Amino acid sequence: MNSAPSSSLSLNGRLPSVNGSSALSSPHPDHDYSSSHESALFSAHNGYTQVPYHVHNEQIVHHLYHAGFQTGNYSDTILHVHQSAYRLHAIMLSRSPYLAHLMSTSPQSGGQRAIYVQLDHEPEVTQEGFAIALGYLYSPISLSLIRPENARGVLAAGCLLGGMDDLCAYAFETCRRSISVENIAQWLEFTEHTPSSSNGSPKSEMSSTSIFGQYAQRLRDDVFNYLVVILPVALHVNATAPVAEAESPQEANGRDTLLRVFSMVPFDLFKAAVESPTFQIGTDQARFKFAKDAIELRKGHGAEETVVLAFGGAQGGSAVHVTRKLRKRPLWKVNS
Repeated sequence: MNSAPSSSLSLNGRLPSVNGSSALSSPHPDHDYSSSHESALFSAHNGYTQVPYHVHNEQIVHHLYHAGFQTGNYSDTILHVHQSAYRLHAIMLSRSPYLAHLMSTSPQSGGQRAIYVQLDHEPEVTQEGFAIALGYLYSPISLSLIRPENARGVLAAGCLLGGMDDLCAYAFETCRRSISVENIAQWLEFTEHTPSSSNGSPKSEMSSTSIFGQYAQRLRDDVFNYLVVILPVALHVNATAPVAEAESPQEANGRDTLLRVFSMVPFDLFKAAVESPTFQIGTDQARFKFAKDAIELRKGHGAEETVVLAFGGAQGGSAVHVTRKLRKRPLWKVNS
Protein backbone atom coordinates (compact mmCIF):
# COMPACT_ATOMS: atom_id res chain seq x y z
CA MET A 1 0.00 0.00 0.00
CA ASN A 2 1.45 3.30 -1.06
CA SER A 3 1.79 5.65 1.92
CA ALA A 4 3.11 8.59 -0.11
CA PRO A 5 0.89 11.66 0.12
CA SER A 6 -1.43 12.03 -2.80
CA SER A 7 -0.81 14.93 -5.16
CA SER A 8 -4.54 15.49 -5.21
CA LEU A 9 -4.84 16.39 -1.54
CA SER A 10 -7.07 19.41 -1.10
CA LEU A 11 -6.39 22.65 0.75
CA ASN A 12 -9.43 23.94 2.65
CA GLY A 13 -11.49 21.61 0.46
CA ARG A 14 -9.99 22.85 -2.84
CA LEU A 15 -7.40 21.38 -5.15
CA PRO A 16 -4.00 23.05 -4.69
CA SER A 17 -2.28 25.01 -7.44
CA VAL A 18 0.18 27.85 -7.78
CA ASN A 19 -0.66 30.47 -5.09
CA GLY A 20 -3.99 28.72 -4.58
CA SER A 21 -5.42 30.12 -7.79
CA SER A 22 -7.66 27.07 -8.21
CA ALA A 23 -9.65 28.30 -5.22
CA LEU A 24 -11.09 30.95 -7.50
CA SER A 25 -11.96 28.55 -10.31
CA SER A 26 -15.46 27.36 -10.98
CA PRO A 27 -16.55 24.18 -9.16
CA HIS A 28 -17.95 23.12 -12.55
CA PRO A 29 -15.26 23.92 -15.15
CA ASP A 30 -17.55 22.91 -18.00
CA HIS A 31 -19.99 25.65 -17.07
CA ASP A 32 -19.64 29.14 -18.46
CA TYR A 33 -20.23 31.56 -15.59
CA SER A 34 -19.98 34.72 -17.65
CA SER A 35 -21.99 37.72 -16.57
CA SER A 36 -24.68 37.05 -19.17
CA HIS A 37 -24.99 33.38 -18.21
CA GLU A 38 -25.04 34.30 -14.53
CA SER A 39 -27.74 36.87 -15.16
CA ALA A 40 -29.84 34.27 -16.91
CA LEU A 41 -29.13 31.71 -14.19
CA PHE A 42 -30.45 34.03 -11.49
CA SER A 43 -33.25 35.65 -13.46
CA ALA A 44 -36.41 36.57 -11.61
CA HIS A 45 -38.58 33.67 -10.48
CA ASN A 46 -41.71 34.19 -8.41
CA GLY A 47 -40.75 37.83 -7.88
CA TYR A 48 -37.26 36.97 -6.53
CA THR A 49 -34.83 39.34 -8.24
CA GLN A 50 -31.80 39.61 -5.94
CA VAL A 51 -28.73 37.55 -6.80
CA PRO A 52 -28.36 35.11 -3.85
CA TYR A 53 -24.62 35.58 -3.26
CA HIS A 54 -25.11 39.31 -2.56
CA VAL A 55 -27.21 38.41 0.47
CA HIS A 56 -24.64 35.83 1.49
CA ASN A 57 -21.84 38.41 1.23
CA GLU A 58 -23.77 40.85 3.41
CA GLN A 59 -24.31 38.17 6.03
CA ILE A 60 -20.60 37.36 6.10
CA VAL A 61 -19.61 41.02 6.43
CA HIS A 62 -22.16 41.53 9.21
CA HIS A 63 -20.81 38.49 11.03
CA LEU A 64 -17.21 39.66 10.64
CA TYR A 65 -18.02 43.09 12.04
CA HIS A 66 -20.15 41.92 14.96
CA ALA A 67 -18.37 38.72 16.02
CA GLY A 68 -14.92 39.75 14.80
CA PHE A 69 -14.52 43.46 15.46
CA GLN A 70 -17.13 44.35 18.06
CA THR A 71 -16.85 41.16 20.13
CA GLY A 72 -13.33 40.03 19.28
CA ASN A 73 -14.22 36.34 19.04
CA TYR A 74 -11.42 33.97 17.95
CA SER A 75 -8.90 36.82 17.92
CA ASP A 76 -5.23 36.14 17.30
CA THR A 77 -3.83 39.67 17.66
CA ILE A 78 -3.99 42.26 20.44
CA LEU A 79 -3.63 45.81 19.16
CA HIS A 80 -2.67 48.46 21.74
CA VAL A 81 -3.31 52.12 20.95
CA HIS A 82 -3.82 55.15 23.20
CA GLN A 83 -5.13 53.57 26.42
CA SER A 84 -7.16 50.91 24.63
CA ALA A 85 -6.59 47.30 23.62
CA TYR A 86 -8.41 45.63 20.72
CA ARG A 87 -8.75 41.85 20.23
CA LEU A 88 -8.53 41.53 16.47
CA HIS A 89 -7.54 39.24 13.62
CA ALA A 90 -4.30 39.37 11.66
CA ILE A 91 -5.94 38.44 8.37
CA MET A 92 -8.23 41.48 8.61
CA LEU A 93 -5.53 43.82 9.90
CA SER A 94 -3.34 42.88 6.94
CA ARG A 95 -5.70 44.89 4.72
CA SER A 96 -3.87 47.93 6.14
CA PRO A 97 -0.30 48.31 4.77
CA TYR A 98 0.70 50.11 7.98
CA LEU A 99 -0.59 47.34 10.27
CA ALA A 100 0.68 44.59 7.98
CA HIS A 101 4.19 46.06 8.25
CA LEU A 102 3.80 46.43 12.01
CA MET A 103 2.78 42.79 12.40
CA SER A 104 5.61 41.54 10.21
CA THR A 105 8.23 43.47 12.18
CA SER A 106 6.88 42.88 15.69
CA PRO A 107 8.41 39.96 17.64
CA GLN A 108 5.99 37.19 18.54
CA SER A 109 6.66 34.89 21.49
CA GLY A 110 3.92 32.29 21.24
CA GLY A 111 0.21 32.71 21.82
CA GLN A 112 -1.50 35.83 20.57
CA ARG A 113 0.48 38.43 18.68
CA ALA A 114 0.70 41.87 20.33
CA ILE A 115 1.31 45.06 18.35
CA TYR A 116 1.59 48.63 19.58
CA VAL A 117 0.53 51.69 17.57
CA GLN A 118 2.36 54.80 18.77
CA LEU A 119 0.37 58.00 18.16
CA ASP A 120 2.17 60.41 20.50
CA HIS A 121 3.33 62.46 17.51
CA GLU A 122 0.05 62.23 15.60
CA PRO A 123 -2.37 64.51 17.46
CA GLU A 124 -4.82 64.54 14.56
CA VAL A 125 -5.57 60.82 15.01
CA THR A 126 -8.28 60.70 17.66
CA GLN A 127 -9.32 57.63 19.62
CA GLU A 128 -12.78 57.65 18.03
CA GLY A 129 -11.36 58.19 14.55
CA PHE A 130 -8.93 55.30 14.93
CA ALA A 131 -11.68 52.97 16.15
CA ILE A 132 -13.87 53.79 13.15
CA ALA A 133 -10.96 53.20 10.76
CA LEU A 134 -10.20 49.85 12.42
CA GLY A 135 -13.84 48.82 12.04
CA TYR A 136 -13.68 49.69 8.36
CA LEU A 137 -11.14 46.88 7.90
CA TYR A 138 -14.01 44.52 8.77
CA SER A 139 -17.02 46.25 7.24
CA PRO A 140 -18.07 49.41 5.35
CA ILE A 141 -20.72 49.96 8.02
CA SER A 142 -18.11 52.20 9.68
CA LEU A 143 -18.93 54.84 7.06
CA SER A 144 -22.27 55.39 8.80
CA LEU A 145 -20.42 56.39 11.98
CA ILE A 146 -18.66 59.37 10.37
CA ARG A 147 -20.01 62.75 11.48
CA PRO A 148 -18.74 66.33 11.12
CA GLU A 149 -17.42 66.19 14.69
CA ASN A 150 -15.18 63.16 14.12
CA ALA A 151 -14.52 63.25 10.36
CA ARG A 152 -11.07 64.85 10.64
CA GLY A 153 -9.91 62.24 13.12
CA VAL A 154 -11.26 59.47 10.88
CA LEU A 155 -9.49 60.96 7.86
CA ALA A 156 -6.21 61.13 9.76
CA ALA A 157 -6.55 57.52 10.93
CA GLY A 158 -7.48 56.32 7.45
CA CYS A 159 -4.45 58.07 5.93
CA LEU A 160 -2.22 56.52 8.59
CA LEU A 161 -3.46 52.95 8.14
CA GLY A 162 -3.65 53.12 4.36
CA GLY A 163 -5.67 51.04 1.93
CA MET A 164 -8.86 52.95 2.79
CA ASP A 165 -9.49 55.18 -0.22
CA ASP A 166 -13.28 55.10 0.11
CA LEU A 167 -13.21 55.82 3.84
CA CYS A 168 -10.77 58.73 3.36
CA ALA A 169 -12.81 60.18 0.49
CA TYR A 170 -16.02 60.00 2.55
CA ALA A 171 -14.38 61.55 5.62
CA PHE A 172 -12.79 64.28 3.51
CA GLU A 173 -16.12 65.17 1.91
CA THR A 174 -17.71 65.32 5.37
CA CYS A 175 -14.90 67.64 6.53
CA ARG A 176 -15.20 70.10 3.67
CA ARG A 177 -18.99 70.24 3.96
CA SER A 178 -18.74 70.90 7.71
CA ILE A 179 -16.70 74.13 7.46
CA SER A 180 -18.82 76.92 8.94
CA VAL A 181 -18.66 80.17 10.89
CA GLU A 182 -19.08 78.16 14.08
CA ASN A 183 -15.96 76.03 13.55
CA ILE A 184 -13.87 78.24 11.26
CA ALA A 185 -11.43 79.00 14.10
CA GLN A 186 -10.53 75.29 14.30
CA TRP A 187 -10.00 75.10 10.55
CA LEU A 188 -7.88 78.26 10.57
CA GLU A 189 -5.69 76.65 13.22
CA PHE A 190 -5.44 73.63 10.92
CA THR A 191 -4.19 75.82 8.04
CA GLU A 192 -1.50 77.31 10.28
CA HIS A 193 0.04 73.85 10.54
CA THR A 194 -0.42 73.12 6.83
CA PRO A 195 2.33 74.70 4.70
CA SER A 196 1.02 75.88 1.37
CA SER A 197 2.41 74.01 -1.62
CA SER A 198 1.93 77.06 -3.84
CA ASN A 199 4.68 79.24 -2.42
CA GLY A 200 7.45 76.96 -3.63
CA SER A 201 9.32 77.06 -0.34
CA PRO A 202 10.73 73.76 0.93
CA LYS A 203 9.21 72.26 4.05
CA SER A 204 11.83 72.40 6.76
CA GLU A 205 10.10 69.88 9.01
CA MET A 206 7.09 67.62 9.15
CA SER A 207 4.01 69.41 10.42
CA SER A 208 1.26 67.91 12.53
CA THR A 209 -0.96 67.78 9.42
CA SER A 210 1.54 65.85 7.28
CA ILE A 211 -0.35 62.67 8.08
CA PHE A 212 -3.18 63.83 5.80
CA GLY A 213 -0.97 63.61 2.72
CA GLN A 214 -2.74 64.99 -0.35
CA TYR A 215 -5.81 65.85 1.75
CA ALA A 216 -3.90 68.47 3.79
CA GLN A 217 -3.53 70.84 0.83
CA ARG A 218 -7.03 70.05 -0.40
CA LEU A 219 -8.50 70.97 3.00
CA ARG A 220 -6.43 74.16 3.07
CA ASP A 221 -7.79 75.03 -0.38
CA ASP A 222 -11.34 74.36 0.82
CA VAL A 223 -10.86 76.65 3.83
CA PHE A 224 -9.54 79.35 1.48
CA ASN A 225 -12.51 78.91 -0.87
CA TYR A 226 -14.87 79.14 2.09
CA LEU A 227 -13.29 82.43 3.19
CA VAL A 228 -13.25 84.18 -0.17
CA VAL A 229 -16.28 82.73 -1.97
CA ILE A 230 -18.79 80.93 0.24
CA LEU A 231 -18.72 83.03 3.42
CA PRO A 232 -19.22 86.49 1.81
CA VAL A 233 -22.24 85.16 -0.08
CA ALA A 234 -23.64 83.44 3.02
CA LEU A 235 -23.27 86.67 5.02
CA HIS A 236 -24.87 88.74 2.23
CA VAL A 237 -21.86 91.03 1.95
CA ASN A 238 -22.94 93.07 -1.08
CA ALA A 239 -20.57 92.85 -4.03
CA THR A 240 -22.66 94.83 -6.53
CA ALA A 241 -24.17 97.81 -4.69
CA PRO A 242 -22.93 101.30 -5.71
CA VAL A 243 -20.39 102.87 -3.35
CA ALA A 244 -22.75 105.67 -2.37
CA GLU A 245 -25.58 103.29 -1.51
CA ALA A 246 -25.96 102.68 2.22
CA GLU A 247 -25.56 99.16 3.57
CA SER A 248 -28.63 97.37 4.84
CA PRO A 249 -28.60 96.19 8.49
CA GLN A 250 -28.18 92.61 7.25
CA GLU A 251 -25.17 93.57 5.12
CA ALA A 252 -23.65 95.58 7.97
CA ASN A 253 -23.97 92.64 10.35
CA GLY A 254 -22.56 90.32 7.72
CA ARG A 255 -19.58 92.59 7.13
CA ASP A 256 -18.88 92.74 10.87
CA THR A 257 -18.93 88.93 11.07
CA LEU A 258 -16.63 88.69 8.04
CA LEU A 259 -14.24 91.16 9.68
CA ARG A 260 -14.16 89.12 12.90
CA VAL A 261 -13.36 85.97 10.93
CA PHE A 262 -10.60 87.67 8.91
CA SER A 263 -9.08 89.03 12.10
CA MET A 264 -8.24 85.42 13.03
CA VAL A 265 -6.85 84.32 9.65
CA PRO A 266 -3.09 83.55 9.50
CA PHE A 267 -1.26 86.28 7.60
CA ASP A 268 -0.33 84.25 4.50
CA LEU A 269 -3.94 83.16 4.06
CA PHE A 270 -5.22 86.67 4.89
CA LYS A 271 -3.00 88.26 2.24
CA ALA A 272 -3.94 85.67 -0.39
CA ALA A 273 -7.67 86.05 0.38
CA VAL A 274 -7.77 89.85 0.30
CA GLU A 275 -5.76 89.98 -2.93
CA SER A 276 -7.69 87.14 -4.60
CA PRO A 277 -9.87 88.15 -7.60
CA THR A 278 -12.48 85.67 -6.34
CA PHE A 279 -12.97 87.72 -3.16
CA GLN A 280 -15.92 89.68 -4.49
CA ILE A 281 -17.13 92.10 -1.83
CA GLY A 282 -17.48 95.18 -4.03
CA THR A 283 -15.13 97.64 -5.71
CA ASP A 284 -11.39 97.89 -5.16
CA GLN A 285 -12.11 100.76 -2.77
CA ALA A 286 -14.54 98.57 -0.81
CA ARG A 287 -12.00 95.78 -0.62
CA PHE A 288 -9.29 98.23 0.46
CA LYS A 289 -11.55 99.60 3.21
CA PHE A 290 -12.38 96.07 4.35
CA ALA A 291 -8.70 95.08 4.52
CA LYS A 292 -7.87 98.26 6.44
CA ASP A 293 -10.61 97.58 9.00
CA ALA A 294 -9.53 93.95 9.32
CA ILE A 295 -5.89 94.94 9.90
CA GLU A 296 -7.05 97.28 12.65
CA LEU A 297 -8.64 94.28 14.38
CA ARG A 298 -5.53 92.19 13.79
CA LYS A 299 -3.18 94.47 15.74
CA GLY A 300 -1.17 92.64 18.36
CA HIS A 301 -0.17 89.74 16.09
CA GLY A 302 3.50 90.64 16.53
CA ALA A 303 3.90 92.31 13.14
CA GLU A 304 2.98 95.56 11.45
CA GLU A 305 0.51 94.90 8.63
CA THR A 306 -0.42 97.50 6.03
CA VAL A 307 -2.62 97.62 2.95
CA VAL A 308 -2.17 99.79 -0.14
CA LEU A 309 -4.42 100.53 -3.09
CA ALA A 310 -2.90 100.87 -6.54
CA PHE A 311 -4.58 103.88 -8.18
CA GLY A 312 -5.79 103.38 -11.70
CA GLY A 313 -6.39 99.70 -11.04
CA ALA A 314 -4.04 96.79 -11.41
CA GLN A 315 -3.11 95.27 -14.72
CA GLY A 316 -3.41 91.50 -14.54
CA GLY A 317 -3.58 91.42 -10.74
CA SER A 318 -5.15 92.84 -7.62
CA ALA A 319 -5.28 96.58 -6.98
CA VAL A 320 -5.19 95.85 -3.23
CA HIS A 321 -1.90 94.70 -1.73
CA VAL A 322 -1.21 93.60 1.85
CA THR A 323 2.28 93.67 3.32
CA ARG A 324 3.78 92.81 6.68
CA LYS A 325 6.85 94.01 8.51
CA LEU A 326 8.00 92.32 11.67
CA ARG A 327 8.45 94.68 14.57
CA LYS A 328 12.06 95.12 15.65
CA ARG A 329 12.88 94.38 19.23
CA PRO A 330 14.30 97.36 21.13
CA LEU A 331 18.03 97.26 21.64
CA TRP A 332 19.33 97.98 25.11
CA LYS A 333 22.65 99.66 25.56
CA VAL A 334 24.86 98.02 28.15
CA ASN A 335 27.20 100.38 29.97
CA SER A 336 30.63 98.99 30.67
